[in-house]
Amino acid sequence: MVDLKRLETEGKNPASANIDELSPLEMMQVIHAEDQKAVDAVTPLLPKIAETAEEIARRMRLGGRLIYCGAGTSGRLGVLDAVECPPTYGTPPSLVQGIIAGGANAMFRAKEGAEDDESLGEADLSDLAVAERDTVVGLSASGRTPYVVGAIRCAKQRGAFAVAVACASDSPIAALADVDLTALTGAEVVTGSTRMKAGTAQKMILNMLSTGAMIRLGKVYGNLMVDVSATNEKLRERALRIVMEVSGRDRETCAAALHAASGRAKPAILIAVGKCTKEKAERLLRKTDGQLAAALSIIQEEK
Repeated sequence: MVDLKRLETEGKNPASANIDELSPLEMMQVIHAEDQKAVDAVTPLLPKIAETAEEIARRMRLGGRLIYCGAGTSGRLGVLDAVECPPTYGTPPSLVQGIIAGGANAMFRAKEGAEDDESLGEADLSDLAVAERDTVVGLSASGRTPYVVGAIRCAKQRGAFAVAVACASDSPIAALADVDLTALTGAEVVTGSTRMKAGTAQKMILNMLSTGAMIRLGKVYGNLMVDVSATNEKLRERALRIVMEVSGRDRETCAAALHAASGRAKPAILIAVGKCTKEKAERLLRKTDGQLAAALSIIQEEK
């Protein structure tokens, strides 16, 4: 049985004790002021978040995956971060994955009881054949969700790199994991509603972990998503603008380069700059481990 009185996330927040008596604007001011505390709670974690993102990228270079696991709001945040990686960074869906207690249907309808079984977390990780090169990030506001405890325990048994993202101190998942990313966000505006400050802090941490890893893998040049998957009109236009900005070439030249590169911005940039073939552009990217800056340097040296 969980002793809710001992969890910071379950405490009663004095700042919102009479929120039901406030005007709508006053309500929003209280919520906004509390949300700012989520940012403050993440700040001390930045060095560890940076180290973790670097380790995730290192393991990905070796063929590893990033796997988020959680229940309820925490699980949904992991799935959200995972599904955004393929369109943003051109990654295969298997590279960053999110699993949630209760399965895919739990994304849309709460299955609260699904989180209470450690064996389900262990089974879901086992089904993914988690191995040493993988990173498993366990997400739980309380840090005590049995499903996540089971998943982290399984990850450790299989030699994976285990990371705990929690919002309460001295939690079981933090004790099990290799890295403890606990953001102490405190009591919620609505008591126990951890989709609020705790969810905000977890979302910030996940943003940094995945974005940092992708940048280290060369999927960002400057601040441009040069591996974007141009799968709709908006993204095709974005890809074209990226090629134009980096290459300095006109729209017609860049559109032709993108066509030659099958819609992929990174090789299209090399084609536009070096007037080379798609095959050469892809060869240069393989040679430089996907680092566009290094590939552009080779192109410039050859000119």
